Amino acid sequence: MLIVAALAALVVAGCGGGGGSGADPASVAPPKTPFYIEATIQPDAEASEKVNALAEQIAGIENVGELIVEELESSDSGSPVDFEKEVEPWLGEKAGLFFESYEGEDFKDYGIAIETTDSGAAQEFIDNRPKSDDGSFVGMIGDLLVIAENEAVFKAAEKAAEDESLADQDNFTSTIDQSPDGSLADIYLDIGGLIQQSGGAIDPDAKLFLKSSGIDPEGATALASLVPGTDQIEIDFATNVNGDRPVPGDASQLLGSLPGGSFAALASSDFGSQLSESIDSIDEQGIPGELEPGELKKAMKAAGIDLDKITASIGDVGIFAQGNTENNLTGAVVLTTTDSKEATNTVSNIGLLLRASGTPGVTAISGKATGFSVRDSDLDKPLIVAAQGNRIAISYGPAASAQALTAEGGATLASNPEFKEAKASLGETAMTAFVDGPAALALASSLISGDQREGFEEAKPYLEKVAFAAIGAGSSGDLATAKMIIGLTK
Repeated sequence: MLIVAALAALVVAGCGGGGGSGADPASVAPPKTPFYIEATIQPDAEASEKVNALAEQIAGIENVGELIVEELESSDSGSPVDFEKEVEPWLGEKAGLFFESYEGEDFKDYGIAIETTDSGAAQEFIDNRPKSDDGSFVGMIGDLLVIAENEAVFKAAEKAAEDESLADQDNFTSTIDQSPDGSLADIYLDIGGLIQQSGGAIDPDAKLFLKSSGIDPEGATALASLVPGTDQIEIDFATNVNGDRPVPGDASQLLGSLPGGSFAALASSDFGSQLSESIDSIDEQGIPGELEPGELKKAMKAAGIDLDKITASIGDVGIFAQGNTENNLTGAVVLTTTDSKEATNTVSNIGLLLRASGTPGVTAISGKATGFSVRDSDLDKPLIVAAQGNRIAISYGPAASAQALTAEGGATLASNPEFKEAKASLGETAMTAFVDGPAALALASSLISGDQREGFEEAKPYLEKVAFAAIGAGSSGDLATAKMIIGLTK
């Protein structure tokens, strides 16, 4: 619908904060709305400048809003809109898009609510526009101009405004309140509501895994917020999906100690505690058809492996990947331990257990590290499991193992200029993941072929503008939070 595209253009048109009625777009969304987006459609001058700076840097467009407006006003596919005369006099600051239901794999029954400064002028605008032939319904609900997929959705919006709406739900308000200053758009997701609307069924194995990880999806919500910058894009996340599990601490030191040539790396703290809780839960409940309750730890202990002792000695976990072609692609999982002797014993015992069980391709390794390799005909390189000092590495190929175990003695990510800039962009948020834009693009370019190549080549000029992606994690009250910064090349 043309009116929707036209109003969307104003998000970046830079018309500049014309004020509003204060009407909340969420006040017409039904209370059980599973998916809702709220956007600032008249950003202030500073936000508009940032959006246009990003557009110029990425696509060479000086003013995105003006470009879209020109295209719409010159369109001959319908009835063009004269923004200045027909829309600006009544347009408010906020707009919301909701989907009332979720069915199968699709969101259904949309509604769009647009704040107005003059409901009479907005009604006149509606009256003067030709009616749509797609079944959609447009009308005013208080000071909000509402566009609904059909009349039934519009009536549901009227009922929400009169009785109870999404804006009245504690889950929604406590989540949307986490929206950061400068956010241009916020996306709210009711994870529990989605599960209910899809039949409330979770695969038993998935449910066991989630429960063992301390995750309660049935009452969970999530929020993603977009904050533009002049040379970066920031996306903030907040969710209560972790339930009562405390948010992990700072693993940025391990992240920075991973090999400096990595095109991607991530790290998480307190992995041993998380692993211990998961193992305890699985041991307590068993695995239907495979393992009786209380048998997991007992069976492993009989084989010489004390799971409680192992998890108690594990600290943080890190993962890195290197290479720019399929042939030289490599990487490793790195575990830090509090007890180097326990790390060595753990790896040795697992190797002995595999060899005793007749697992093919298992060979002990020699040298400074203690461990074993596993060769498989489907893999170009062997899997290496090794311990040295206070680290355990599980790697694809021996080169990655050596780097994982001795990274602190060579070039690390902490000395990588892009990594330094990425870490600085997160401010006080602890860094948990890093992607080197040019290096990741080089690998993707060598791997993508066939039918996907054409689409990749179209996107490549824009991907070349990405210098790095940085992800950090933290907490706010009962919510786990995360921040992703996409930095652009200078």
